[in-house]
Amino acid sequence: MKNSVKNIIITFVIGCAVFVVANFISDGFEFDSVSDFLIDFSFYQLYSFVLGYSNMYFFGYMDRRQWKKNETVKRIVIGVFGSTVITLIGLFVLRASTSVFYVGNTFETFLANEKLKYYQFGLWVTLTIVAIFHVIYFYNKYQQNKIKEQKVIAGTASAKFDALKNQLDPHFLFNSLNVLTSLIEENPDNAQKFTTSLSKVYRYVLEQKNKELVTVDEELQFAKTYMSLLKMRFEDSIVFSMPEKASNPESKVVPLSLQLLLENAVKHNMVTSSKPLHIKIYEDGDSLVIENNLQPKQIVKKSSGVGLSNIMQRYDLLTNRKINVNKQSHRFAVAIPMLTKQISIMRTEQTPSALDDSYMRALNHVDELKAFYYSLISYFLVIPFLIFINYRTSWGFQWFWFPMFGWGIGLAIQAFKVFVNDGAFGRKWEKRKMEEFMKNEKNNWD
Repeated sequence: MKNSVKNIIITFVIGCAVFVVANFISDGFEFDSVSDFLIDFSFYQLYSFVLGYSNMYFFGYMDRRQWKKNETVKRIVIGVFGSTVITLIGLFVLRASTSVFYVGNTFETFLANEKLKYYQFGLWVTLTIVAIFHVIYFYNKYQQNKIKEQKVIAGTASAKFDALKNQLDPHFLFNSLNVLTSLIEENPDNAQKFTTSLSKVYRYVLEQKNKELVTVDEELQFAKTYMSLLKMRFEDSIVFSMPEKASNPESKVVPLSLQLLLENAVKHNMVTSSKPLHIKIYEDGDSLVIENNLQPKQIVKKSSGVGLSNIMQRYDLLTNRKINVNKQSHRFAVAIPMLTKQISIMRTEQTPSALDDSYMRALNHVDELKAFYYSLISYFLVIPFLIFINYRTSWGFQWFWFPMFGWGIGLAIQAFKVFVNDGAFGRKWEKRKMEEFMKNEKNNWD
């Protein structure tokens, strides 16, 4: 239904435009009476409706066909040729019907007087419109393909990011159980305390692992809790220092990044009372640095490849800023970027459909607002021009009132829809939904 109304409006506008152009070129809007004007205008609308709808149907048929990527030229050639044939047939039928049923000539008389030049103007107008339609069509197709490509890229990034996050849960549990196993053999009392503390730590892992970013303060607090677990096992063999809070409370890092780096430091270095492992966390500009003295183990267990690689890959999906790894003879440091801007991985895929709809409605409202202003500007440019033409050609019949009032009513309806209508899907509803969307986006930061 909506497409039918749209097509009727398009054909009507085209008919009006062709009527103005044709009369301006030929006789300068000279009509003997209002009746002649209305009859001439009606014929132009009839031609526009028949030729417009026939070409729209053909264009829709061409669009429904399955075209290969390398058949663009073929599609254009067939489209132009088909529109030419359809237009010539339509013009012939319309002219024949007008001559026989309106003028009263016989069909033989019509054929005898018919000339090719009678078709030139209609064919020229149709091919011009068809060319414009093709340009718009292929431009829209190009934009749609670009959007699809971006959705595929973003969807791949989203899936990869989720896969990386899902690695953290079993990885943390596996390594924590290894620590617990070792602790049971060495210190059963601490093993019991470790088990109690581990449940609290693991809760944080489950809560934060699905977030894209968490505040540095949250990570620092978690790192402090995690190190307390490790100190149950290694006691004074680990010396740990870190700030209580970040200098910028809004700064963020990927979740569990500190835990993975601390875990790697313990895994790859000797941790003994004679050679304690010194781990220090501090800020350096807009980066958070995790530094430890380098005392590699002689025999290192095979790495799962989750730790530092996981952090790097997640940062690659979130920002252009890179993790800086600095390895020296007696020092190993990793600087992870502290981010201050909100980042989203394929938000349109992860946002519930209702919120996505409200966001799109808000965007549509902006588009409607721009369309209204464009229409308003066009109105104040075109109407004075039409009044001037009317004044210079046939001021005795002031036909400019028709487009001025008709277009004015359309503008009034458009203005009501954009500025006044507050119904179920009106302006306030869109505003309320947009605020709800932004509120939920803000909650994703917390």
